Order: sequence, then C-alpha cells, then structure tokens
Amino acid sequence: MKAYVFPGQGAQFTGMGKDLYETSLLAKELFEKANEILGFRITDIMFEGTAEELKETKVTQPAVFLHSVILAKTLGDDFKPEMVAGHSLGEFSALVANGALSFEDGLKLVSQRALAMQKACEITPSTMAAVLGLADNIVEEVCASIDGVVVAANYNCPGQLVISGETSAVEKACEAMKAAGAKRALILPVGGAFHSPMMEPAREELAAAIEATTFSAPICPVYQNVTANAVSDADEIKKNLIIQLTAAVKWTQSVQQMIADGATLFTEVGPGKVLAGLINKIDKEAATANA
Repeated sequence: MKAYVFPGQGAQFTGMGKDLYETSLLAKELFEKANEILGFRITDIMFEGTAEELKETKVTQPAVFLHSVILAKTLGDDFKPEMVAGHSLGEFSALVANGALSFEDGLKLVSQRALAMQKACEITPSTMAAVLGLADNIVEEVCASIDGVVVAANYNCPGQLVISGETSAVEKACEAMKAAGAKRALILPVGGAFHSPMMEPAREELAAAIEATTFSAPICPVYQNVTANAVSDADEIKKNLIIQLTAAVKWTQSVQQMIADGATLFTEVGPGKVLAGLINKIDKEAATANA
C-alpha cells in the first residue's frame, strides 16, 4: 500500500517551491492564490528570502504547507494515496492531500494556527529540547519527576524524543535526562513549547476556526498524531486536530501502525527528507522515497 507523509516546521529552506512555480502552471496558480489569501507575497520569501525571514512562524508554517500540498497536486494521476500522515503541521498538508480539507481552508487554518502559536509563545518563557539515546518510558518518568510543566512532545523515532514546556523545567529535565543516561539533551532553537499544555491559549483559538471549517470524507485514512491510528470520519478528524496542539506527536507509533496496516512504500511530499530518515530508523526494512 502507498503511504504519503508530509513534513512539519523545520523542513523549510530558501528557494523552496521555486522550481514548481516556474515549471507548472497549476503550481503557479495555486501559489498566486495563496499570496491573495495570506495578504502578502509569501512566494517572495520562499523563493528569495533569508533563512531568518523563513523562520518567522507566520511564514514557516504556510510555506511548508504550500510546498507540500502544491507538490502533491502537481503529481497528477501518479498521486494515489492509500494512507497519509503528517508530522505536526504536516497533518494539515495530509488532510488536503486526502481530500478532507480544501486547499483554501487548509491554508487559512495553517495561517491561523501559526499566529495563534506565536501569541501563545509570548505569554510564558517556554522551549523544547531533543533527548537522544533514552527509552520513551524513561523520558516520560523524568518529565513527571520535574517541578513545573515539561512533557514528552514528539516521539520521532526510537531513542529520539523531543520534550516541551516551561524553559526552567525543560532545562532541569535536560540535566536529569543526562544523569539518567541520555547521550544528549539539548535545547532547540524554537519559539516556544509546541505540543505541550503551554499551547492551551492557541488550542482554544484554533478550535473555533476548525469548528467553523467544513471537513469532507477523505479518499483514504489519515493516521493522526494524537491517536496514531487510521481515521476516516470527518468529525473525529476535527476533534483530533483540535487536541493536536497541546498533545504529543506520536510519529513512531503512527509509522509502526501504518506498517502493521500494510504500508509498503512511504513517499515524503514536501521540503527536505527528515521523515524518510525517521521512518528508516523506526523500521530498517521500510521502503522510502521522496516525491
């Protein structure tokens, strides 16, 4: 079975999508429509902007989404997904790719998500850290032992977790992770504590926008971050998408479930090759490709 996976924030690079814009009329139309919807020329930043400009949350999330979704649309008849999944932000790309969301609605939600997350980041000093070389349960136990808010946020692959929370709690957790045997525990250069309770203000704001958006029955199941299971019901997709901002990204578990359900080839659609790399660490036998 063909599985398509869509990357999240961090996969962006200067020049992303420019080749699509220049070689595909459909891509050019969609990029120009995106400029109109967003109210600024995101294409100028994607194609010619600096890494710093691309790192702005209001730019990064729509940019990665647009690169992924427009690339999928230019594949034409070759794009026949039997299952999809996306890492964090990538879940929105996956939902446009499988027909649950329209291109326009997906972009509007991603833009609202980015702005809501930015606002939430400004309320309390918060951050994320990568923990390498510790079992999932040890990471969870260490987080639970720390005073303050710190949780396991991204289950990227065995031995690679990201924790998230209040800056002081994350710093304390990093020291405790090293003491527990982690190879590395390092603070990440991110704007705030994504996929943690610190995102509650953003979740509330995005919930209203998601509730007001029409979701359709998808052409194939989406394996959502929150459950790591196949979901095809539009109402359930909505519910999981709302929870996603404050819940962990169960990427390892999603990939394992997709393989158990018959995935034979994972194709990464969008900038970079991060997910293909993670999938190969989750299952060395898994076949991966890039669109």
